[in-house]
Amino acid sequence: MTTIRRSLAYSLAESYVALPLQLVATMIISRLLTPAETGVFAVAAVFASLASTFRDFGVAEYLIQEKELGPEKIRAALTVNIAISWTMGLLLFFFAPFAADFYRAQGVAEVMRVQAFNFLLIPFGAVTMANFRRQLNFRPMFFASLWANLTTFIVATVCALQGLGYMSLAWSSLAGVIVTVGTSLWFRPADFPKWPCITGIGRVIQFGKFASGIYLFGQLGKGAPEMIIGRAQDPVGVALFSRASGLVELFHRTVLRAIMPVCLPYFARNNREQGSVIEGYLMSVSYLTVIGWPFLTFVGIVAYSAIRIIYGTQWTASVPLAQILCVAGAIELIHYLAKEALIAGGNVKRSNSLQIGIQASRILGLFAVVPFGLAGACWGLLLAATFGTALSQWNLSRAIGLRTRDVVKNCMSSLYITAVSATPVALWAAVESVSENNFLRFAFGGGTITVTMWLLALRFFRHALWREAAVLANKLVAKFQIR
Repeated sequence: MTTIRRSLAYSLAESYVALPLQLVATMIISRLLTPAETGVFAVAAVFASLASTFRDFGVAEYLIQEKELGPEKIRAALTVNIAISWTMGLLLFFFAPFAADFYRAQGVAEVMRVQAFNFLLIPFGAVTMANFRRQLNFRPMFFASLWANLTTFIVATVCALQGLGYMSLAWSSLAGVIVTVGTSLWFRPADFPKWPCITGIGRVIQFGKFASGIYLFGQLGKGAPEMIIGRAQDPVGVALFSRASGLVELFHRTVLRAIMPVCLPYFARNNREQGSVIEGYLMSVSYLTVIGWPFLTFVGIVAYSAIRIIYGTQWTASVPLAQILCVAGAIELIHYLAKEALIAGGNVKRSNSLQIGIQASRILGLFAVVPFGLAGACWGLLLAATFGTALSQWNLSRAIGLRTRDVVKNCMSSLYITAVSATPVALWAAVESVSENNFLRFAFGGGTITVTMWLLALRFFRHALWREAAVLANKLVAKFQIR
């Protein structure tokens, strides 16, 4: 458990150090770039993300879950990663003009061509980082993220101030990749395999053809709104949706981004040592919902304040969209880690099928209601989130024996704590609606009230997160007293 706590500490530190830089950069860029410029980059970024997901080809997951990992397997994984990454980079580069013509925005091609160069560099750091994750050694990843985020912030801000528009984000992305790869090489152990080989690549490909589908379909579903809205409307519509979903992404950046790299190796270790992932999975569900549900409920209530502060006045049309997406995000949290649990339990093929079902429902939901505008698209995603949670539970029940009543039991205290935390601000908003005159009061005053009520509720209901925090606090006090 000590290793897990140390890993989470580094991962949380990575997220919370990076978050201020990302927020400040977002606030600056949102005021320097127009919605049209932001939309151009958002459309191009979807294609880069899809290519990046296929580029991974499940190599990191293969290295993490493999029971006996030797130098030959690492070299084989590097070979597969280089071959697929460079192929994806070439496809992205030469596909760029067709994407620009399809979306009637030539800037899309310019951004995609710069992003294609990322794929030449990434393999040389990806395998090393995957090995660090397997060992639950998150110290190198902390420094890589810190330096990369600082570089991205500086490059994006300077380029935007120089009037480079959407290309500011493209160049900053490339600079961040260069720093990340350089950091991974700096921390790489001296005896770590450096050269690729073809021996054993069949096993990597056999695993990767299922694992890559999991994340490829996941990214396809995630990027589907921008792709569909960009074609049905214009870059401005994409930008408004992107800013609305950005509020939900705040939770991903502050919490999920920190725990996701830890979950798969943690589940895999539980499976190797205990023969089951159920106990660890239920604990993760409890922690995620008790943090995420109050956060998303609060953000949904004060969405006007959040968008006004972070993005500025030109983005307030995103407020109703953000509120719908917060509800969808809260539903998804229940089984957000289902894919990782299935992979850790050796059910990679079922995990792939689950991902296909979830993302197909997102795309179908969007096509069904996107004629009703941006709000319709968000309602479609809400319905898809509900279906995806039910489908995840069905698959987990069949694969690892996870019972619905156990999931409900683990979520009930989170539901009570959310109700206690959000009620004061909800009543305040019902009496005095959030507007231009009081948005700062709601953001900071409401945030203080919600956090205070959340902490009190955690203690009152004796949630496991409170006990874990108490253990950590006692250890910190003991260390301070010794010093």
